[in-house]
Amino acid sequence: MTPALSIREIGPDEFTLAWPLFRSVVAAGDTYSYPPDLSFEQARDWWTSPPTHCFIAERAKLVLGCYMLRPNQPGLGDHVANAGYMVSSAARGQGVASAMCEHSMTQARDAGFTAMQFNFVVSTNTTAVRLWQRHGFRIVGQVPGAFRHAAHGPTDVYVMHRHL
Repeated sequence: MTPALSIREIGPDEFTLAWPLFRSVVAAGDTYSYPPDLSFEQARDWWTSPPTHCFIAERAKLVLGCYMLRPNQPGLGDHVANAGYMVSSAARGQGVASAMCEHSMTQARDAGFTAMQFNFVVSTNTTAVRLWQRHGFRIVGQVPGAFRHAAHGPTDVYVMHRHL
């Protein structure tokens, strides 16, 4: 029997658990706009400093995914949540991203957010686009050539949104 997936919040002191996954996803240059050589310290600060919250998804103490949740904008835009998700290549297709998406929407609702918006979904990341759509997100905007994809060059990005 496969052990259950657990998702829990981590602080800066535990970001080392997420770092190997984070580093590998960012280094690929195909889904995140972070610089591929982003330092541990910068990544930790971006994903664990308030008002951002960082979560890991693990099974049998093995980190399979991580996500961050924060206000999309400060001040008058802080009622809309923003999130970013990463799943290890070995865990893709196992429902980890879907579980993290559901978890993040619950966390966002509990924190008082009324909607969630993804600002920078790379259009060639079709698996993620379809997954977010299955969870009720709609493409509300498209920015031509906004991402410098490691393999495809200038690639469009989507803005995706849903009410909570």
